Amino acid sequence: MTTKTLPAAAWTGREDLAALVAALDPQGLSTCRYVGGAVRDTLLGLAVKDIDMATQHRPEETQALLKAAGIRQVPTGLAHGTITAVLPGGPVEITTLRQDVSTDGRHATVSFSQDWREDAARRDFTINALYADPRTLALSDHFGGLDDLATRTVRFIGDAEQRIREDYLRILRYFRFQARFGSLPADAQAEAACAALAPGMKGLSRERIASELLGLLGLPDPAPTVARMAELGVLAQVLPEADPAPLPALIAAEAREGLAPDALRRMAALLPADPALVEQVAARLRLSVAQRKRLASAAGRHPLDAIKPARTLAYELGREEALDRLMLAGRSTGDLSDWATPRLPLKGGQIVARGIGAGPDVARILRAVEARWVAEGFPDEARVMQLLDEELAKG
Repeated sequence: MTTKTLPAAAWTGREDLAALVAALDPQGLSTCRYVGGAVRDTLLGLAVKDIDMATQHRPEETQALLKAAGIRQVPTGLAHGTITAVLPGGPVEITTLRQDVSTDGRHATVSFSQDWREDAARRDFTINALYADPRTLALSDHFGGLDDLATRTVRFIGDAEQRIREDYLRILRYFRFQARFGSLPADAQAEAACAALAPGMKGLSRERIASELLGLLGLPDPAPTVARMAELGVLAQVLPEADPAPLPALIAAEAREGLAPDALRRMAALLPADPALVEQVAARLRLSVAQRKRLASAAGRHPLDAIKPARTLAYELGREEALDRLMLAGRSTGDLSDWATPRLPLKGGQIVARGIGAGPDVARILRAVEARWVAEGFPDEARVMQLLDEELAKG
């Protein structure tokens, strides 16, 4: 155990959190503590997004205490002891201390506990098993998480293989955490266990795999970790079509152009330029319709993308998909900065008014004018009218 304390942060001073603590622990007996990401990220000086609490109260007791204090609640995972307190500053998940009774590699059956160490022992990594008393900010560290945080070591609690067999998604979580927090060389036991048990991920839901992959790819620089996953045979179990070689160049191009990390674009870089194959991958991962469309567009990249004007690509494909094509081709996106995709200042009715009968001739002339308008770099309406005159003069 440790006597260290959590540094004060903006979130630790929230009045609504103080009210929540007063409701859950009115006698100051430390029956609830902050746990997990909020504690870890505060120790690292990072912004905190989500706040989780652990408590010795059983779920029905937590519900009763929140109700008595007039705090709105949502039973988000009652079977596993989780209740979400809806606070003005943001929701807080409150989970009863627990231990795993049985697991099947995907789901766990739990029993509730009063023991903080038992609760810590069922968590995945040492850096995620740090607790902080909400009043004193005193830290509880049962498995050396503070030392691992100091050395940027991502290490499983207990036997790595056993922890993975409890939930095979922990393999992908390991590599995501390694990419975000880890230093090299990585923990040898963790890597060996991930490599040995990687085939077990085939039993996971596709949605969970996709979520972890996109979470990993959205980190600032996941390229070394993705390459290591490929070396260990882990990547092939969840994304066998992937080639990690193009990823570093894309990440460098994003940095050069000042673009934020984009997980879907990076997935496109890993996959072949084969729209039909990429459609199959997207369907297998149960991606959304919009995500599938974007991946397919990126897979349709062409050698002409290296020379076609950026604004032409944006007009033809849409801004986001054009950015994908430009980035994958290693090109600058400067021409799209502060540029709004224009609309052709010509409608079919204007062509009919010039004596062309409604029908296919109108559509043909409209397409011809539009093609020339795009090729000339989207000139103004006056030039469009000249282009129309020229097309009409062709008879």
